[in-house]
Amino acid sequence: ARYLCEPKAKDEMTDETVLAKARAASLWCQRATEHAGGKPWKYLLIPHDAVDESKTLAGLAATWEFHG
Repeated sequence: ARYLCEPKAKDEMTDETVLAKARAASLWCQRATEHAGGKPWKYLLIPHDAVDESKTLAGLAATWEFHG
């Protein structure tokens, strides 16, 4: 897959503006996947404190993929 990753401050994760932008990014990923074919695009909205040197992209994707 191809990933569009957006880290956000933990306290902003439920902000309506952030969620509206996340829904738009998720829709963009869906349309990019349909248009280009091949590997799917996936949008990850990740709280800042979930990112550290022990995390893998696969682990973050499994936990933080946004379906909006």
